[in-house]
Amino acid sequence: MTKQSLLWLALVLSPLCRGELLAVDDSYTPSERFARYSQTHSELRLPVLAFAAGQEVLFERRYRELGKRELHLDVFKAVSKAASNPGIVLIHGGGWRSGNKSHFYPLANLLAQKGYVVILPEYRLSAEAPYPAGLEDINQAIAWAKAHAKELGLDVGRLAIGGGSSGGQMASLLAYTAPTALYKGAAGGDYSLAALIDMDGVLDFTDPLALANENKKGAASAAALWLGGDYQHAPERWREASPASHVSAKAPPTLVISSGQPRFSAGYQGVFAALAKAGIKHRFYAFDTIHTFWLFEPYLSQTATQIDLFMQQVVGHSPG
Repeated sequence: MTKQSLLWLALVLSPLCRGELLAVDDSYTPSERFARYSQTHSELRLPVLAFAAGQEVLFERRYRELGKRELHLDVFKAVSKAASNPGIVLIHGGGWRSGNKSHFYPLANLLAQKGYVVILPEYRLSAEAPYPAGLEDINQAIAWAKAHAKELGLDVGRLAIGGGSSGGQMASLLAYTAPTALYKGAAGGDYSLAALIDMDGVLDFTDPLALANENKKGAASAAALWLGGDYQHAPERWREASPASHVSAKAPPTLVISSGQPRFSAGYQGVFAALAKAGIKHRFYAFDTIHTFWLFEPYLSQTATQIDLFMQQVVGHSPG
């Protein structure tokens, strides 16, 4: 079945998603990306997870119920002697319509061994529920993590958010809208975040570079499917969904890790200018490699190191 047919099937089945039948677009997986890129990037290696003595991982914890629909998250607890540790919520990518929280297991494992509590939430993808449903889900995962902080060994004042590709875009949007009511729904809770790590996630959908790649003419782009229309038909929604539209003096310190392909971090210069004006710490680190670099070695370990270094600077984390 082609990707187009799979997407059509997902859209046809989407009204049934409120019951037990869920459409799944599984076109984006680490194995698919490895098969695509390893021929031209011989340095790529599939990661192997090695666990430390006494390390704990909590799988499939339910954090939200929507009728018969349950949403779950996984937690990689910090390998640390401290009772309260910094944390990172990591949002998987996949063009807002595909992907799985398990894709971040290797990175979560490395970060846990550096002393972080890492939370990996499932969220509703665009075939099931378009924008802003997934953002509201992740905010509830943040609230759940803070409510269970003692059990998780989490310091709620040192909780960051991050993500890769579309997950990086969503993480950025949630980080910059945390002081507002946007994407919170009717539920209360603490949604404040101490830092943002955006890995190849677009920061401004209205940037010319983003429009050239995310607003494809003659075909529905992944962004248009998520946002319910292309830029010409839904410009206000595209602006609202742009993290750059929400940068304020309350924005958290921001690390952008780039593949080196400018399209995937479109808009970061404007965001950084606003952060600089507000005196908020920000850093840009670039590889020269594939998109989805965080999935494979040697970039996986390097990504974990860059995140750790930044977190040490902005939340005062001392590993060990």
